[in-house]
Amino acid sequence: MRPKQITDEQIQHFIESALQEDVRDGDHTSLACIPADHRSHFGLKIKDYGVLAGVELAERIFRHLDPTVNMTIKKKDGADVFYGELAFEVEGNTRALLTAERTVLNIMQRMSGIATLASRFAFEVGDLPVKVLDTRKTTPLIRFLEKWAVAIGGCTNYRWGLYDWIMIKDNHVDAAGGIRQAIERVHAYQKEKGLQLDITVEVRNLVELHDVMEIGGVTRIMFDNFEIPILLEAVATVNGKFETEASGGINLYSVRKYAQTGVDYVSAGSLTHSAVPLDLSFKVIK
Repeated sequence: MRPKQITDEQIQHFIESALQEDVRDGDHTSLACIPADHRSHFGLKIKDYGVLAGVELAERIFRHLDPTVNMTIKKKDGADVFYGELAFEVEGNTRALLTAERTVLNIMQRMSGIATLASRFAFEVGDLPVKVLDTRKTTPLIRFLEKWAVAIGGCTNYRWGLYDWIMIKDNHVDAAGGIRQAIERVHAYQKEKGLQLDITVEVRNLVELHDVMEIGGVTRIMFDNFEIPILLEAVATVNGKFETEASGGINLYSVRKYAQTGVDYVSAGSLTHSAVPLDLSFKVIK
């Protein structure tokens, strides 16, 4: 379920950085209170309703701090969870588990909140031939976790960064002097650099749409902040010649209306920037 863009090396680097931020020269509370060889049995308790995410990463964190841990997973990533359930049990060195506690909870609560929201978006359009995309509206340095959670929740990852997809937006168009100039420069740049990246161009109105239709040479046309009646006309104008995407302030309550216009994709920054963390707790159970 982990997106192929996320590597083991990236995960390991993140774990080390996250623990360095939290632990530095030691978890002094645990070091002071708990004998070095003490072992405990903890459980991750669900205190909310939603979709679970971050289990795989949690296990990696525990094993990084204590390679001898025994973890029993009761709910996998992507599982529906309900108040009062246990997501997993873990037995291991008490100091290590307490040191991992906050990092694991912070990650899993954030990822589970995003996965829960993504699952609701996916449900809203589940009977329609459309994909809901995430965006680059993510938290710096943990974009890969947030996009991972989106995928767990059933929506689609789009643009991992500025490097993997060309998106000509309104500011690019204005700075370049027009849509034609922007597209032509992108073509020349790709040829010069030996690149074959997909190209999305954002249009703000039907005039710009007709310009793009005439120029061509793009993968996808993104309709930014189009009202539904205009969006219907725009999709009919494209008539399958290019991929189509609706964008701009789309939320859980409006996504179906946009999807019903016939666009191929709907992108929603709210998937990541508006998700509410899922309530979880990590407690000694034996």
